[in-house]
Amino acid sequence: MRTRDTDKEDLVRQKTIEMIVNDGLDGFSMQKLAKVANISPATLYIYYKDKEDLLMKVVLSVVDDMMSTTLEGFDPEFPFAKGMEMQWRNRLKYFMEFPLETQFMEQVRYSPMYEKIHEAIGAKFGRVLGPFVHKAIANKELREVPFEVYWAVAFAPLYQLIKFHHQGGKKNKDFKLTEDVMLLALEMVIKGLKP
Repeated sequence: MRTRDTDKEDLVRQKTIEMIVNDGLDGFSMQKLAKVANISPATLYIYYKDKEDLLMKVVLSVVDDMMSTTLEGFDPEFPFAKGMEMQWRNRLKYFMEFPLETQFMEQVRYSPMYEKIHEAIGAKFGRVLGPFVHKAIANKELREVPFEVYWAVAFAPLYQLIKFHHQGGKKNKDFKLTEDVMLLALEMVIKGLKP
């Protein structure tokens, strides 16, 4: 039996991400991946049972990387405003440093595969962010709302600003997400979430 080559695994991961960003999930196949990665299709099956196994492992590795960055230095005991600022800064850092992985996750988010990983992602984030949110509610720093409402108000504005940064704003095609713009939006978000 051949041994695993971590360089090959990294190459397969990177090429998978690139292919899905460029061609979508529907355009992805093990054969195409092998060709793009310049490896034998049989080699892929040393590392992965099938296409679904490969995709799940790549998605989970991207999620793990994203979570490591997002939760870097974060403490659930932080006051709500400080914790939110750290979350925004960390998420912005990840999305700016890893735009390809961010686009990859957007592709996955709107696919049937997302349902399979959604629980794993939610559980990982929930272990850290759950206590933070519950403490903020108990301390009257955060209004109690359904999770979807909280997430839409807490993070969707940041993601939209990042999108404008990469694609140009609606009115200002030269829009750049600066520290001042981020802090202004965050201030508005925190005000909107207060009881």
